[in-house]
Amino acid sequence: MTAQTAGRRVVTNMSLSLDGHYAGPDDPHDMGWVMPYAVTDVARDHLTSLWEPATTALLGRVNAEGFLGFWPTVIGMTGADPRDEGFARWLVDTDKVVLSTTLTEAPWERTTLVDKPTAEVVADLKTTEGGDILVLSSASVIKALLAADMVDRLAITIFPIFLGGGPRLFDDGLPAGTWALVSQTAGEHGTLALVYDRVR
Repeated sequence: MTAQTAGRRVVTNMSLSLDGHYAGPDDPHDMGWVMPYAVTDVARDHLTSLWEPATTALLGRVNAEGFLGFWPTVIGMTGADPRDEGFARWLVDTDKVVLSTTLTEAPWERTTLVDKPTAEVVADLKTTEGGDILVLSSASVIKALLAADMVDRLAITIFPIFLGGGPRLFDDGLPAGTWALVSQTAGEHGTLALVYDRVR
């Protein structure tokens, strides 16, 4: 039994509160609670380590609209952290696959829209050449991949805040399995970045 390394890895990245939620109870799209922690060195270095080996970004529609509405504006922004600019350039230039049942036309360059089950889309992507397939904070996509046991690397940033409720990333009924800790980094504000590989 070894950590999964062969072929294209499916890497998922999500920010969680200390009480286990990825969004608060009132508005699942309000990520304001993340912002004080997202600009820490730990969070920036964590994200950099994830996108550098990746050649495909996989997003749900809502996250695609949020990420691709904001990140391109960081490029050339006065005072922007070079790591933020690096991620923004990668996101613009890399191949993007957006899962959507409603969009008929992609408003972003280098983007493929797909209206198929998540596991099927990822199985297709894994047969192609390329680096890691990085799922960026799209909870519905990550949940589907966890349920199908298709996540090879699980990256989590834990922020020391209780949201007191809201949706959780890890639902009951997920396939049992073992994960190996690849890296752990603690930093300012008590931010903790963890990376686990699925042991198969």
